[in-house]
Amino acid sequence: MRDVEAQLTLLVEKIKDLKDFSQEQGIELGKEVEALEKKAAKLREELYANLDGWQKLQLARNAKRPTALDYFNLIFTDFIPLHGDRQFRDDPALVGGIAMLEGKPVTVLGHQKGRDTKENIARNYGMPHPEGYRKALRLMEQAEKFHRPIICFIDTPGAYPGLGAEERGQSEAIARNLREMASLKTPIINFVTGEGGSGGALALSIGDCLLMLENAVYSVISPEGCAAILWKDASLAKDAAAALKLKAQDLSEFGVVDEIVPEPKKGLQDNWDLGLPAIKEALVRHMDLLGHLPLETLLQRRWRRLSSQGHWQEEE
Repeated sequence: MRDVEAQLTLLVEKIKDLKDFSQEQGIELGKEVEALEKKAAKLREELYANLDGWQKLQLARNAKRPTALDYFNLIFTDFIPLHGDRQFRDDPALVGGIAMLEGKPVTVLGHQKGRDTKENIARNYGMPHPEGYRKALRLMEQAEKFHRPIICFIDTPGAYPGLGAEERGQSEAIARNLREMASLKTPIINFVTGEGGSGGALALSIGDCLLMLENAVYSVISPEGCAAILWKDASLAKDAAAALKLKAQDLSEFGVVDEIVPEPKKGLQDNWDLGLPAIKEALVRHMDLLGHLPLETLLQRRWRRLSSQGHWQEEE
């Protein structure tokens, strides 16, 4: 992988030098440049086809990728935001509301990151407080009452671990979401679009199917946190990323992920217009499939799906 990266870097520099030389000297080098650009495109394709866990994580964290609000406004229509948990405050790190998908009403929820430092501070870097998860549960129970499917967009390093969040019951809020989502009487689609980290991601991940974008990641802890806990050295995060098996492809093999949604070659951050139709198609297809199931079948199917994950072994 590193050899391919080095070759690609040298090739891009050489293409730039040739173009500059051609312009300065007035010499036609179009064929030579074209040949090198084709070679670079091939190397780039090989590079993106064989990304390791750490490289996938960098793509998943790219600030140019769509956020939850981008999905709400570009894939859905008539989005109406809803705020507050009716107990403490509105949490800007977790957004949601009502929208239409192909003419059908749905409830949408998602972690919301910012584009720059100022926005990230306002959104707490997409790390919800307990009131964010309580808002999410309030909207999900509302969706159940009015028979609306629920679609959750997951993109967070994890739930906020600050003192105030712990004092207001962070772990209880997440645990309650897990319990209630397991039995909500309406279809639930969970979609990991970026970084799915720890219980903060899991609190929106219980449902009837889990989709992941090709370059998204999903794990019990961030690689930095894993390295700091296991090896007391956060600089070993790359090794932790490999050990965690956090890529969509790994999780599909384990049976955790139901479908991987493809992205453009360089990632969704490079071309929204090319990537969003595949996301919408997957959502519509799964919503139609789940919407035709009788309620009892839907709940039984959800329970079988959740209980089949992982393997139990009893020690004598």
